[in-house]
Amino acid sequence: MMAQIIDGKALSLQKKQELKKTVDAMRQKGLTVCLAVILVGDDPASGVYVANKEKDCAELGIESRPYRLPADTKMEDLLTLVDQLNRDPSVNGILCQLPLPSGLNADRVIAAIDPRKDVDAFHPENVGHIMIGRYHFLPCTPAGVMKMLDHYGVEIRGKRCVVVGRSNIVGKPMAMLLLQRDGTVTVCHSKTKGLTEICREADILVCAIGRPRFITADMVKDGAVVIDVGMNRVNGHWCGDVDFEAVSGKASAITPVPGGVGPMTREVLMENTVMAAALQYDMGEPV
Repeated sequence: MMAQIIDGKALSLQKKQELKKTVDAMRQKGLTVCLAVILVGDDPASGVYVANKEKDCAELGIESRPYRLPADTKMEDLLTLVDQLNRDPSVNGILCQLPLPSGLNADRVIAAIDPRKDVDAFHPENVGHIMIGRYHFLPCTPAGVMKMLDHYGVEIRGKRCVVVGRSNIVGKPMAMLLLQRDGTVTVCHSKTKGLTEICREADILVCAIGRPRFITADMVKDGAVVIDVGMNRVNGHWCGDVDFEAVSGKASAITPVPGGVGPMTREVLMENTVMAAALQYDMGEPV
């Protein structure tokens, strides 16, 4: 029996329709929503990601303000731009596309962004809020995963949850969100011993390590819910961190790549931008 497909593309379209109503209502009150996107260098993948974000903004009626800088941009100039955007009241959200070219310190850039405009939720202040469970913004990918689990009725409370990957962007915040929902969480990484056995214990398995088809069928318990965060280009085609064909025969539900987590990551970014605008306009939380 094949697993149920957790369709992130369809869910993101539904969520974006709801979000557009909020943006339209704000516009009727004379309130605009603006996202500033900084892209340094000419990394092809980053260019695609930024183009997709601009497309999402256009669909929702959010102003997208791009800042494309050459790869040899100096750190001081990048920080000066961030400061200008922090001070600009017409800019509600600031996103600096990662990774940055060598010689630029991503941590310094993230720390320089006003936490109220940090729609990626990477600023140390926002990370602290997430740790204690009192936040306005969540990192886009983990928040998207939680929305998918909720939409498909996946119970988290009391379940064994295994997160493979410990990045600040996905792995760590993913573990915190599952923990806050009463999951029993294990975080695995490159130094973990007995990884296969640990993964086999998971009721909910989230893989975010960037290694094509790393999770094989023998690593998955029958009936597990498998969330594949990976996006890997192999022989001209996209694939995830999970061997989809093999694992979908054992899992009860699974996300495809593409069309799974990716669209929900982008949708949450739009939600965070609208949230930032509403808070800056003292409207409270609209979404």
